[in-house]
Amino acid sequence: MNARILAATTGRVLRQLRHDRRTVALLVLVPALLLTLVYYMYADQPTPPGQPSMFDRVALVMLGVFPFVIMFLVTSIAMLRERTTGTLERLLTTPLGRLDLLFGYGIAFGLAAAGQAAIAAGVAYRVFGLTTAGSSALVIAIAVVDAVLGVALGLLCSAFARTEFQAVQFMPVVVIPQLLLCGLFVARDEMAGWLQAVSDALPLSYAVEALQEVGAHAEPTATMWRDLGVVAGAAVLALALAAATLRRRSG
Repeated sequence: MNARILAATTGRVLRQLRHDRRTVALLVLVPALLLTLVYYMYADQPTPPGQPSMFDRVALVMLGVFPFVIMFLVTSIAMLRERTTGTLERLLTTPLGRLDLLFGYGIAFGLAAAGQAAIAAGVAYRVFGLTTAGSSALVIAIAVVDAVLGVALGLLCSAFARTEFQAVQFMPVVVIPQLLLCGLFVARDEMAGWLQAVSDALPLSYAVEALQEVGAHAEPTATMWRDLGVVAGAAVLALALAAATLRRRSG
């Protein structure tokens, strides 16, 4: 990869994003609004003595899940538009390489995710009183890495879609199974053996576990760092696969 070209690509994507007000609103406002909904869902739930409230447990995980889902949706459609409008074909006639393009997208949306995660975490901690044993900065860092994973998987899936509708259809295949098996609804060690094996192969499971480690421990744990490394590695692998499968145009 060329650092100068990578920086130029990142800047181009950020400029496009800045002028798309609906996407900016989706990235910035929707997670905060959904956290508000979660808060009022669990506001009257009793909390056992010495245990975190239901809101604390659910909201902490949602701070990682929301960026993952939103970034998957936004980037899969954005890259598809690059192909269908012919922009990608023109870009690839320049010295811009596929890896430069894909990693530029990853960096640009990673920066957007940092702002998104900071705002959502600010709402959760400052407005709704979310409490975690660990640092809120670690929660934001995990949320950003999780968002980059969503970007990478969205870019990978967009290579196999010809229309925006087809891009959205990948959500039930790629996103929803990870949501169901990440440990949010049922603890992973309580699942059937084969479901647990599937869960162990899904990167979102490690993002959720990393957030739960931050929620339960005042200091970063070895498990948290391992999980964060798995999620980051999965994001890099997905970006590399997306570069290998990227097509110039939709058929």
